[in-house]
This record gives sequence, structure tokens and C-alpha cells, in this order.
Amino acid sequence: MLRNHPFATSEALLERALRTIPLGTQTFSKSKTHFPIGAAPLYVHSAQGSKLRDADGNEYLDFVNGLLAISLGYNDPDVDAAVRSQLEDGVLFSLPHEVEIDVSERICDMVPCAEMVRFGKNGSDATAGAIRLARGFTGRDHAAVCGYHGWQDWYIGSTTRDLGVPKAVQALTHGFAYNDLDSLEALFRDHAGELAAVIIEPMNVVYPAPGFLEGVREITERHGTLLIFDEMITGFRFANGGAQELFGVTPDLATFGKGLANGYPLSALTGRADIMRLLEDVFFSFTMGGETLSLAAAKAVLDKLPRENVVDHLRVQGEKVMTGATALIERHGVGEFLSVSGHPAWSFLNIQGAGDYTVWQVRTLFLQEIFARGVLSLGSHNMSFAHSDNDVAQLLDTYDDVFPVLRDAIAGGSLEEQLCCETLQPLFKVR
Repeated sequence: MLRNHPFATSEALLERALRTIPLGTQTFSKSKTHFPIGAAPLYVHSAQGSKLRDADGNEYLDFVNGLLAISLGYNDPDVDAAVRSQLEDGVLFSLPHEVEIDVSERICDMVPCAEMVRFGKNGSDATAGAIRLARGFTGRDHAAVCGYHGWQDWYIGSTTRDLGVPKAVQALTHGFAYNDLDSLEALFRDHAGELAAVIIEPMNVVYPAPGFLEGVREITERHGTLLIFDEMITGFRFANGGAQELFGVTPDLATFGKGLANGYPLSALTGRADIMRLLEDVFFSFTMGGETLSLAAAKAVLDKLPRENVVDHLRVQGEKVMTGATALIERHGVGEFLSVSGHPAWSFLNIQGAGDYTVWQVRTLFLQEIFARGVLSLGSHNMSFAHSDNDVAQLLDTYDDVFPVLRDAIAGGSLEEQLCCETLQPLFKVR
């Protein structure tokens, strides 16, 4: 166990960063709001395979994996070789490059709904493009949402992080509840003839109830509304063709990113050709959209997925994690405040408040204790192809140590005394 981690370098980097960078970094979920200062690594130095080394030289078994962008493992040799080869020819040009076609064809071969493809750099590019395209295709303005769909005005205005979003834009987006078809039907009644699109993460924390995704498909078809699957996380992770392949429900449009290029910045908007061709008129254009290093990385990823049975590996290793964690919860009698859910490739250790303590107090102690034992997680198990049996065993050994620490601290009323940092504060909840 790596007790009393020295985080001096990380904390100095944070102090320096805050002078020029709001929150100290570019991504909300990687910021100081998610990591208890004084008990957590804050900046990375390097990573390889399933391991990450922080700025102070401490090594961690990583189950965050770049917020699920790393699906093969850090510095995957096939991806690195493809990128180095492309680098010799160039990165960005005055004309399109053939690799754009190569990757588009591979996505169309793999993804059930994909007949044409356009690329962006972030997931938000693709989801915003999908909504704009749906509005252009249907001639309607409103959208129904279920899940997290990025930072841009059209979606984020429907959340508590709506500062700076015009009220007129906020009024066009409406949330509905996962696994609740009645809540979606209610939106269609309240906004009859107005909904251009229903965009949904086909799965996140829990599986779709029997008939739910099929019901969403039927409702959208009945109302002439486009169905968009946000497969930023589920794509190329739950199945080679994403959640739409796994669950057998084909949307009109779908968006992909994260593990598409194993950490290189790339996203994709795909769908029916008759809809996608409207992108000749609906403006969706990026100077960096055809940047070739990311596309070369994606080509290598898409070739490796079927060749190496990557998705099967993620599922098998993830099932070991879920089964082992569930058994440890039962063994240590912590089911009152811990549970496991999700898909094996992206599962969750759900934490609740217990006794006199809030969920944030319990979560802070949990993070403090797993970081001290060399495991990096924020409560989910974001599996990669690099995760070995030894890695799974290390994670479960850590849980075997930490679960009774949490139990005893809650039962004995000593949780706050065991913290060597401030308690995390309630965060913006994206799902």
C-alpha cells in the first residue's frame, strides 16, 4: 500500500495552472473538483498499457482510461505504428487525404445505421451536428434528450450548468427518463409536431429494460422524429458496431468518439444516407476534421477490434471485475452503501451515503484509500484491452482492503477523522 503519497509536484502544478487556466485543466471531469486535494494525484507524467504515472512518480493501475477514450491501452503498439507512419507523410493538408475514406468505409462496414460518415474532433461536435442535421431534415426545432450529450448550448442549457445559455435556446431541449417510455410519450404530447430528434445514450449505468429501446424507436417513427444514438462511450466498446448492434435497435443517426481512436481527438457523425447527404447544405465543417494522425489511429483501432477480439476481452475482464466486486460487497456487509451496475466494459461501483455521512464524505474516503493503494478510479471500471488478470486481481485486492475501512469508519463514526483532505463538494451530475 502506498500510504502518504507525496503529491507536492501535483499540487505545485495545480497552483501554477490556476493562474492561467480556469479549474487548472481543460476537462471538467479531470479537474480538482473530482479529486480530493491532499489525497489524490492531480497531474500525469506518462502512461503505458494499463498503468499511469503521476507527476510525483507514483504509479497507478488506471480504470479511468482518459474518461473512456483509451480502449486498447496507453501507447498501443499498433496505433503508435500507424501514427508514426502517417506522420512521415504529413498531418494536415490543403486537400483531403485518402485516410478519411478508409476510416469512413470501416465505420460503415461495422455500424448498422452507418451509410455515410462525417468527422469532428470532440464528442460535442458530433452530437451538435446530429441535432442541427435533424432540425434541417425535419424542419422542426425541439429535441428530447436522455443522457449526457456534450457542452454546447443546445444540450447543456437543459442542465444545471446553463449559465451563459440563452433562455430561448434552453426552451428547445427537453429531458426524459431512461427506461420510462411514458415520460417520452408525455414530451410528444406536450410538443406535438415540434420534436426534430430524440437523442439518447442507449445504455449507461443500467441496462435498457425489455422493450425500452424498441419502444423509443417505435415512438420516433410514429411521430416522424429522428432517433439519434449517442454512442460516444458504447461505440466500439459494447460491440464492434456499438450498442445498436448489441441491442438490435437501429437509429437514424449515431455519434461516436472516445475509444474510436484510442485517445487521439476524433469523433464521428453517421447515419442514413438520405439524411447524411443534407450535410452538403447543413453546415458541419472543421479545419481539423481531416487531420490524419487521428484518422490513422482510428484506422488501426477499427482493424484491431475484430482481429484481436477486443470487445470480447473487455467483456470477459469486466465480468470478472463485476462478479468479484459484488462478492466482496456481500462478504464485507457493505451493501447498504455500495452496489455494482452497468455493462462489463463500463461498469460502476455505486456509492451512497450511510449512517451519519453523505455520499460525498463516503466517496472522498473511498478515493483517498484506493489512491493510496495505487488504483486510479472515480467509481467506474473503464476497461481497456490492456487490463490483464493480474490487474483485475489488484483491483479486487484493493476493494478487499478498502470496503471494510469504509464499513468500520461509518459504523464507528470516525470517517472524518480518517480523511487527510477536505471532503469533495457536490458536483454537476451529467447522468
